[in-house]
Amino acid sequence: MKVFFSEDHRLHFPQAELSGGQFVTPYERPSRAEYVYQRLKQQGLRDIADPGACDMGPVRAMMDPGFLAFLETAWDQWKAAGCAGEVIPAAIPARRMQMARPPRNIDGLAGYYCLAQETAITGGTWGAALSSMASAQAAQRHVAAGARAAFALCRPPGHHATADMYGGYCFLNNAAVVAQMFRDQGAGRVAVLDIDFHHGNGTQDIFYGRGDVFFASVHGAPEDAFPYFLGFADETGAGAGEGATANYPLPPGTGYDRWSAALDDAIARIRAWGAEALVVSLGVDAYKDDPISFFRLDSPDFADAGRRIETLGLPTVFCMEGGYAIEAVGINTVNVLEGFLGA
Repeated sequence: MKVFFSEDHRLHFPQAELSGGQFVTPYERPSRAEYVYQRLKQQGLRDIADPGACDMGPVRAMMDPGFLAFLETAWDQWKAAGCAGEVIPAAIPARRMQMARPPRNIDGLAGYYCLAQETAITGGTWGAALSSMASAQAAQRHVAAGARAAFALCRPPGHHATADMYGGYCFLNNAAVVAQMFRDQGAGRVAVLDIDFHHGNGTQDIFYGRGDVFFASVHGAPEDAFPYFLGFADETGAGAGEGATANYPLPPGTGYDRWSAALDDAIARIRAWGAEALVVSLGVDAYKDDPISFFRLDSPDFADAGRRIETLGLPTVFCMEGGYAIEAVGINTVNVLEGFLGA
């Protein structure tokens, strides 16, 4: 399986994350990708390529232009305003507030486009987000050219980003753009399978009203887990997209038996739906020792999950998402890939 990975991910390294009422070293940090990279090489998955530049055409086709302009210029605007730290807005819109007119002030503008204030923007964030997207695009092109599967070692991750909001460590939705690229190149139906512990709210939001991209997510129940406000079982799509969304919210303490039953149901629905290509949002934070999650999967379980996903028999792009037990993130990620390859 070919892997696409950019060293430019290191450009994004916020020094602070708001967690539990205090600033801590971010859980989403460069060492996550480095542990995965080293494990790939240890296990013989050495066909690792730089993705080259991001193709902005597919990104602009899916993302709000004002949002993209904000991401590209936020750091410069923040510094020009005299702000000393990283871009973390003081306020975000809440119920009954005006949303029709984006603020001119950079603090207000950041809040306008922000969905979670744990996610800081730095001087290197835009470049890193583009490199992450480039890895996803290169993996898609490789699979579209005939490969069975490819892995995009994306960092920062993407599945929480909507077409016009960032947060949850995500800025550009890699998996959504990959799915749309498959559609643009002729795939009649595409599925996105999100196995990250946290619900892929951004991907769901982008495709919720569409009937050509099926979205399935196995995740922590939103009553108990970030992003809290999306990912309930009764969210099944709207309009043309009715029936093309499947959510599997699971409670604290969920082990592999219950988790894998949900995965099997999602796989069965993707198969019955008739998907022609598959995008996997590959988060491994369902691991038992993950610091910001509450499932109980063990490392061998991820290999079995990869075997189950392979049974779909579809051209598959894996996009890296979460996983914050740093010393295990490489083992668990590569286990999924090896399970898929060895099925």
